[in-house]
Amino acid sequence: MSDGGLFLVINGWAGHVDAIDDLMEAISRFVPFLLIGLLFVAWFWPGDTMTRGQRQVGAIAAAIAAPLAMGVNQVIIRLWDRPRPFVSHHATMLLAPSHDPSFPSDHATFGFAIAVALAIAAWRIGVVALVLAALMAFARVYTGEHYVTDVLGGLLVGGTFAVLATLLVGRMMWLIEPPLRLARRYHLA
Repeated sequence: MSDGGLFLVINGWAGHVDAIDDLMEAISRFVPFLLIGLLFVAWFWPGDTMTRGQRQVGAIAAAIAAPLAMGVNQVIIRLWDRPRPFVSHHATMLLAPSHDPSFPSDHATFGFAIAVALAIAAWRIGVVALVLAALMAFARVYTGEHYVTDVLGGLLVGGTFAVLATLLVGRMMWLIEPPLRLARRYHLA
């Protein structure tokens, strides 16, 4: 099935059940804030020193990965100005239409950058983040904003930068650890 055909199938479910439409709109709008909240949970949640330290390293990696991945998205959209699906297809729009290029999805890029970084560092919170990011990616297609390949592209960009940021943070712990110890002394970490 083509990307446009898959979009039409998923977006074709929109507009039939108000409660589901409202849920997909809410997921699309508010999951980015929930993911930021998970970074704070990862940072401050109590636990033994090793587990808490791993979660904090994951939060640092996510905080590095997300803006870098979003920056790469800006380069990609300038190289490939892919129209949004509602421009080329009859779509049921549940959100105000965005007019920036469609590929890759900024929402998916942001979500998977955070989710993958957290999943590498702390599996339990990472699974929650991955589920939220996947729901948000689906909701972006359901609400008429993106093709499936747009959100898969976001997963690829965000996930790649999460892995790279995790490797970078691991190599830079000699630099990160002193301010982290100071933050822990003052109960900021």
